[in-house]
Amino acid sequence: MNVTLASVSRRDFLAGLGAAGAVTFAARLLPGTSLFEAGLHAQGHLPSPDPFVWVSIEPSGAVTIVTHRSEMGQGTRTTLPLALADEMEADWARVSLQQAPGDEARYGSQNTDGSRSIRHFLQPMRETGALVRRLLELAAAGTWGVPVGEVTARQHVVVHAASGRTLGYGELVEAVRRLPLPPAEDVKLKSPEALRYLMKDAPPPIVDLFDMTTGRAKYGYDVQMDGMRVAVIARPPVYGGKAASFDPRPALDVPGVERVFELPGTPVPSGMLPLGGIVVVARDTWSAIRGRDALQVKWDDGANRTYDSEAYRERLVRVARTPGRVVRNEGDAGAALASAARRIEADYYVPHLAHAPMEPPAATAVVRDGRCEIWAATQHPQAARDVVARALGLDAANVTVNVTLLGGGFGRKSKPDYVAEAALVAREAGYPVKLVWTREDEIRHGYYHTVAAQHLEAGLDASGRVVAWLHRSAFPPIGATFSAEAKGPSDDELALGCVDVPFDVPNLRCEAGDVDAHVRIGWFRSVINIPQAFAVSSFADELAHAAGRDPRDFLLGLIGPPRHIDLAKGGVKSWNYGESPAVYPLDTGRLRRVVELATERGAWGAPLPARHGRGLAVHRSFLADVAVVMEVAVDERGRVRIPRVDVAVDCGFPANPERIRSQMEGAVVMAVAAAMTGEITFREGRAVQSNFFDYEILRFEEAPREVRTHIVPTTAPPGGVGEPGFPPVAPALCNAIFAAVGKRIRQLPIRDQLRT
Repeated sequence: MNVTLASVSRRDFLAGLGAAGAVTFAARLLPGTSLFEAGLHAQGHLPSPDPFVWVSIEPSGAVTIVTHRSEMGQGTRTTLPLALADEMEADWARVSLQQAPGDEARYGSQNTDGSRSIRHFLQPMRETGALVRRLLELAAAGTWGVPVGEVTARQHVVVHAASGRTLGYGELVEAVRRLPLPPAEDVKLKSPEALRYLMKDAPPPIVDLFDMTTGRAKYGYDVQMDGMRVAVIARPPVYGGKAASFDPRPALDVPGVERVFELPGTPVPSGMLPLGGIVVVARDTWSAIRGRDALQVKWDDGANRTYDSEAYRERLVRVARTPGRVVRNEGDAGAALASAARRIEADYYVPHLAHAPMEPPAATAVVRDGRCEIWAATQHPQAARDVVARALGLDAANVTVNVTLLGGGFGRKSKPDYVAEAALVAREAGYPVKLVWTREDEIRHGYYHTVAAQHLEAGLDASGRVVAWLHRSAFPPIGATFSAEAKGPSDDELALGCVDVPFDVPNLRCEAGDVDAHVRIGWFRSVINIPQAFAVSSFADELAHAAGRDPRDFLLGLIGPPRHIDLAKGGVKSWNYGESPAVYPLDTGRLRRVVELATERGAWGAPLPARHGRGLAVHRSFLADVAVVMEVAVDERGRVRIPRVDVAVDCGFPANPERIRSQMEGAVVMAVAAAMTGEITFREGRAVQSNFFDYEILRFEEAPREVRTHIVPTTAPPGGVGEPGFPPVAPALCNAIFAAVGKRIRQLPIRDQLRT
């Protein structure tokens, strides 16, 4: 069998190293574990199974580093190896990367989701690099017979300054093999000043950049294999539906179509398993799609056939206005609201969103001899392996998932239903099959970002200070995709912008409203932070105007003085993204700092032309603080243009500032698109939208003319970067529109709400 995508199997990786006689360094990089679970292995003498191989040095000096997370444009495939290379003083030009297959026992979690890659693996990768550097220095000192304190590793060589002697890394391979691990106290991370690649404004570009920008990069869609066929599926148009009957003959009459058969679906809630449908297998993608178009299928729509977005929105808003389950309660918000000098309330609504990555889901599978091998554009190869094993009835050890580049993911490709589809179809077909989703498949049958309604009330005293805050949040939860018992927001979801609101208000109450789900709800970039940040930051702006205060000054007063907030003391559960508040405190001082930085750099308060306005929003998510100042211009016809956006971000240790800026810029563009036009609606259970003509992404002329990112310098533990830039964008945009023309936007998308 010939696979034209470069093989990434672990067996080939080790075989290649063995031929070169490399020394291989192995370390357990699970978050929270000690460096000195690390081991050092001579190639060919690895224990069985070889446990945690991360970096090797060949006699030629070539260094190979394993990258175990998925690359979908965010740069983690580069930044984590770069951290290891920096600490080991490797010359980046002599480093190559090897993508790891899905294997949790060896690599820890490979779920590239939740803005956790840098947060969880930067420190272990740095420690591994520092260990390798120390071993190389010990080997050189031993070779020369000098104290190790007299030698220094610098850019792929170890130097003895007193004599001017040098030894290249490749020359030290044999000496390193004979060394025991050094004591933990002898392995030191570099000081920030000594770092060569990390924290630099112009670090080496991402390793895939040239291929990505010249069309050479290989994504899931690009896999080719001898004897491979292409499959598409006609899925039930309503979630939970199934085929009542179908006629395969018109499809089989299409040239190139070879097989048509039914793939059984999964009862609702379907979790990460396939929805089922009618499979069309053909010699090529075009024939498969034409064959599917020719199919004649009669569908049984099932229980969700009456799902209607407009009726559901009305119900959701009613639920949000009704007292619900109390999830945070400080003081007496009810009494304070009743006695306040002014009482203000507002409702906010955000619709379903589709992930709509440029590359729709795709996976290629081979099933034979009791084993399955997959090549997939997946964020979560381990979940893919487990789901495929369950679908095929195999032991997970007999399933290998190789990870390709992802043409965008945004959370969609952490759900491996399409990978399981590929495996099931390949088993039925008996030959290699590439299962592809079209754009229409992705938009009509995806895991949608949840629809949400938020109701907020606040009481102001005579001086305009907020003395009471009530936030009710209602939306179908992600858990509904996995359990019929999940009827409302989970504690984890409420901790994404509702119960963790960091305001200095004496009477504060948060409630949750329960509703049923009628589609697959899934993780989306920033998750439920999007609607909850939209509501909170919009409402703060409304309160500022009601109090007659400048929104910046009012917001800083609402945040209050610098302090650490520990919500666990008030009984709030799951409020800090699973991290210890001792390491990642909810620090209002850092939140204030990004507000001050964004407004300072964003020319807050400077004069603007007529029908221009600036909006401000701030939000903490995934353990990073982001403030956005957005300038908009609204013309007489209600068309919105965005001359400038200033983003201030405190994401802790800024490992790769260039990638931080890129992530903020991408988040602004994606979030503006979602706020302006993003909406998936349902009628008679069916998604109304189908492609970019009716589910629009931002056009060039609509994109912000300038996005400036300002990074707070700090050595605090790293927080998230991929997701935190999204949530404050929509409220900053809508607050700016209000400043420009006095129109308050409380329902997204904005679309034609400004048309005159």
